[in-house]
Amino acid sequence: MKEVLLPELAESVVEGEILKWLVQEGDTIALEQPLCEVMTDKVTVELPSPVAGVLSRRLAGEGDVVAVHAAIALIDETGGAAAAPAPAATAPAPAAAPLSTQAQEEREQVGGSIVEAGHLQKGADDDSTSLFKAFSSDEKVQVQGLGARQLSAPAAPTQPTRADGRVLAVPAARQLARELNLDLTQVRGSGPNGRIRVSDVLAHQGINQGQSAPAQPAAPAQAPAQAAQPAAAPAAKAPAAGGLPVAPVQYRTPKGYEHLEDRVPLRGMRRAISNQMQASHLYTVRTLTVDEVNLSKLVEFRARVKDDAAAAGVKLSYLPFIFKAVAAALRKFPSLNTSFDEATQEIVQKRYYNIGMAVATDAGLTVPVLKDVNHKSVFDLAREVSDLAVRAQGGKLQADELAGSTFSVTNIGSIGALFSFPIINVPDAAILGIHSIQKRPIVDEYDNIVVAHMMYLSLSFDHRLVDGAEAARFCKEVIRLLENPDRLMLEAM
Repeated sequence: MKEVLLPELAESVVEGEILKWLVQEGDTIALEQPLCEVMTDKVTVELPSPVAGVLSRRLAGEGDVVAVHAAIALIDETGGAAAAPAPAATAPAPAAAPLSTQAQEEREQVGGSIVEAGHLQKGADDDSTSLFKAFSSDEKVQVQGLGARQLSAPAAPTQPTRADGRVLAVPAARQLARELNLDLTQVRGSGPNGRIRVSDVLAHQGINQGQSAPAQPAAPAQAPAQAAQPAAAPAAKAPAAGGLPVAPVQYRTPKGYEHLEDRVPLRGMRRAISNQMQASHLYTVRTLTVDEVNLSKLVEFRARVKDDAAAAGVKLSYLPFIFKAVAAALRKFPSLNTSFDEATQEIVQKRYYNIGMAVATDAGLTVPVLKDVNHKSVFDLAREVSDLAVRAQGGKLQADELAGSTFSVTNIGSIGALFSFPIINVPDAAILGIHSIQKRPIVDEYDNIVVAHMMYLSLSFDHRLVDGAEAARFCKEVIRLLENPDRLMLEAM
């Protein structure tokens, strides 16, 4: 019997979601025949069979999130059709078991590519981010302050460490342990390789405080009429003793409206976006600066070179100019081109400039990354912008094309909003929101009222890494370059 393991689909990806099985148990399969569709970091791939035979058993269901190297199926290479139970000795370890949709406490963010509300005009989700953590256990405990939500306690203590001797733990769990004054060496990890998660810290704290036996069972998510919030954990109260969070707000269907609601599982790209947005909300100190830029000279410059671009087979939008200006400004204000390594408590300063570009697709928002923007011409960037946008719409992006951004740009100009407060694309330090170009009257340097092509800029940044004055100066440098495209062309990169 051959175990089919979830392979490493990209660097830093530690798990994937089984979107769809393409074969049924008992089906005869050929070597390299696609078995299932797996999504990781918003990239969907077909997983081929490593051997020929009969699919004896599927060990993960559609919608399950499993760790890399975990077994997802058994194949009988002898051709027998009978499904054999998985031997106890080869059963997936608890850390590699599938993740239920209600047991997602956090993710270890090592890179990402999702931003909120960013839309790119058509035609113009560490490295690869793992958006969900495997979570499993045979024991169930309830932690006071978490209401009806059940957390899984690890079945056996494991204390794996890194090469420097530190206990393996996700950054959020490490931070929570510090807040609770808790020694991580006393906590049992349930993640891949015994890595400690937020849920493990909460479960340990709940057990120590004797809070593991609440009277009320969890309300099933599939039953709207029974989704009343448990009386034992009112969401409006202050955090429980010991720093544990209050219960999440429990949704309740208004009486008499049950037949007017539809329930759709939070899966696939929407779950990836949800997790990335939550991570950005929890683990950055967000603030916003807003400015405006006069693009009249750039509009004129683009009109002059548009025919040259068309002759070179390039559809020239304003985005390539903006990306060039951003990369040049990042060189002068490097704090905006950093990330914070939660595990080591270090600021990562980067000397490369990879710009994430938000693209709205039918499946959800995705952010492909333009690599080494500082080394590319405006025409080169225009070709890449068009190519990435088209392939993002068709779901044809590769995992490495969604990885490694150092800064992101989200364009809602096609929507026409006045300005936005974009969500930081963690672990980037900042994201720039650009908006529609509108003709407006302004007062020029000679005190004359003239019509100008104006655009708002909104820069969201992590105040832990970037000071407000630095963010404002960065915006002014972007504005200086966009208002004088000849200087942008002369900028040393």
